[in-house]
Amino acid sequence: MNFGDLPKEFTDYEKSKIVIQSVPYDGTSTWIKGADKGPKAIIEASCNMELYDIETDLEVYKAGIYTAKPILEKESPESMVNAVFDETCKHLENNKFVATLGGEHSISIGTILAYNEYVDNLSVLQIDAHADLRKEYLGSIYNHACVMARVKDLGLPMVQVGIRSMDEEERANMDYNNVFFAHDINTSDNFWMNQVVQKLTDYVYVTIDLDGLDPSIMPSTGTPEPGGLLWYQILELLRIVNEKTHVVGFDVVELCPNKNHAASDFLASKLVYKCLSYKFKKILSI
Repeated sequence: MNFGDLPKEFTDYEKSKIVIQSVPYDGTSTWIKGADKGPKAIIEASCNMELYDIETDLEVYKAGIYTAKPILEKESPESMVNAVFDETCKHLENNKFVATLGGEHSISIGTILAYNEYVDNLSVLQIDAHADLRKEYLGSIYNHACVMARVKDLGLPMVQVGIRSMDEEERANMDYNNVFFAHDINTSDNFWMNQVVQKLTDYVYVTIDLDGLDPSIMPSTGTPEPGGLLWYQILELLRIVNEKTHVVGFDVVELCPNKNHAASDFLASKLVYKCLSYKFKKILSI
């Protein structure tokens, strides 16, 4: 089984521009468990997806999409992060565009560390309900609540969008000039999206925690929060970011599948495909 249920001719590693990387890890989550089942659910749902994207007038799978074997390291959060770092570096060394499926949000630390090794002038766009700025949580600096604190340790510029839940201790670690709180962006027009772009560098890594979306359209997460982004909001933001910067990679994390709500699985797979379509529109349209 591969992402999109593609014919073999579009899944060869050497010929493919895109790698789908899965990290079924759920070792530090603290409420609803099951994010380790997220990558498989996304790939399974993608097999029922139309491969022509109306908005971009594109069949991005023709760029080649290789579905890598899952990264199964689970001994500790640190060992998982190191394994994700190593695998991501291998793909970047081969000039692949890497889309990573979680798993809980801690998996993003490994991918961002890898991109930081290979990309100059890098910034990080986080779409999330939670600030994830704890310096450590439950005894680990690699907890899912610490992702953006680790990004800050790297000194990378970062922009946080959709935040609506945080602990008081995170306030001191937050750059309020680069945070777009959910209650602000949901009561204004979409001019804020251009402000997001202005705060990013030319090269951007995007990390999408699915609880950044409103639970009315994405209930299947481990830590749902009311008041999130809706479908066309997040698409417009991602489209603008791709048009005005160079998105170098992304991840989609924190899907916690519910067998009674397959729509969330499909939304996640469709979101991955839309991200790829936005990224490769210029390249494949030439």
